[in-house]
Amino acid sequence: MFFIVRLIINMVAILIIAYLFPGLIRVDSFWTALVTAFLLGIVNAVIRPILVFFTLPLTLLTLGLFLLVINGLMLWLVSLLVSGFHVGSFWGAVLGAILISIVSWILSRFVPR
Repeated sequence: MFFIVRLIINMVAILIIAYLFPGLIRVDSFWTALVTAFLLGIVNAVIRPILVFFTLPLTLLTLGLFLLVINGLMLWLVSLLVSGFHVGSFWGAVLGAILISIVSWILSRFVPR
């Protein structure tokens, strides 16, 4: 049940950011946002920890700021895999990942545990 709630929260966050910043992220449909949220969850659970492990020295050197780049890479990767979900550029993906995380965090505050 928790997974479904997180999936819906991330989907709504993606839709909100795509609506507020159409030049940054574009989502063609509701179902595309759902698939994007699902695949982003899978990519963040499988690929992200591997990248974090291998870039640990760089992450420590930048005091954790390189994690923002990794999050952007994950969003950019998902945009390459999902047709109908488009990210303008790499730095747009980094900014989009930050904004999606913030909106997702805010939305999760309204969901009872």
